[in-house]
Amino acid sequence: MDLPLTYQDIIQILPHRPPFLLVDLIMELELGERVVGIKNVTIDEPFFEGHFPGNPIMPGVLVIEAMAQVGGILARLSVPESMNLDASKAIYFAAIDKVKFRRPVVPGDQIVFELTAMRKGTKIWKMKGKAIVQEEIVAEAELVAAIG
Repeated sequence: MDLPLTYQDIIQILPHRPPFLLVDLIMELELGERVVGIKNVTIDEPFFEGHFPGNPIMPGVLVIEAMAQVGGILARLSVPESMNLDASKAIYFAAIDKVKFRRPVVPGDQIVFELTAMRKGTKIWKMKGKAIVQEEIVAEAELVAAIG
């Protein structure tokens, strides 16, 4: 696949669909090593209606979910046989550790997710991720994904 990976490419890799697909583009990809993805945060996101009225903030758990989706793209494309698994054997978010939130994400922000593989295999991947807005880290975490 040619970079950047767009919506049409991403829906071929991940099972998520709007409003829960939280990745807009994949800008960089080194199979087995690292990935850089983007989420453009707009005011019409469904979660802003209730989080929080008059002071819209993207829920931190959704920032981490978006990070995990970007990491899932790295893992699935790095393990080609995982692309042939049926939906019941998709990639799953298995664990999270060392989460830190540095500042809120608000409408108009563009989040850049940078994830690097720490441990990789055909079934389990561990990645270190950062969410960055305007060159400032807004969140970071270590994530584990299970394939199948």
